[in-house]
Amino acid sequence: MAVKTPDGFYRITGRIKDMIIRGGENIYPREIENFIYNMPEVEAVEVVGVPSKKYGEQVGAFIKLKADQELTEETVQEFCRGKIARYKIPQFIFFVNEFPMTASGKIQKYKLRDLSLKLLEEKGIEVV
Repeated sequence: MAVKTPDGFYRITGRIKDMIIRGGENIYPREIENFIYNMPEVEAVEVVGVPSKKYGEQVGAFIKLKADQELTEETVQEFCRGKIARYKIPQFIFFVNEFPMTASGKIQKYKLRDLSLKLLEEKGIEVV
C-alpha cells in the first residue's frame, strides 16, 4: 500500500493484506502503530484486524512494553482519544512479551490475528 504525498512522491504505508476494513473505513495499521509507539512505555506495537460481526473487523493492538513499565488498555485508548480518528482507536489491546517471528526475523501478523481470537475467547468475548 502507498499514499501519494502533496509533493507528488509515494510513501509506502504497509501491505495491502494488512489493511483493516472497519465498517467500510480503510485503516492502515502502520499509522496507528507509529502513533502508539510515541508512548514512552511502549517498546514495540503491532496492529491487526480482529474479526467483528458488526464492523467486519475491529482494530486490535499488540503492545510490548519497555522493561519495568506498566500500562492499561484504558490508558492506551485515552492516549489515542481526540488525537486520531475515533474509528482508528484500538478496540482490543493485548500486552505481550514477544511477537511471533519468522526465521528471518519478521513479525507474523497472521499469528497475532489468531492469538487475538484466542485471548478474546479466554476473556469470554465473542467476536465472530
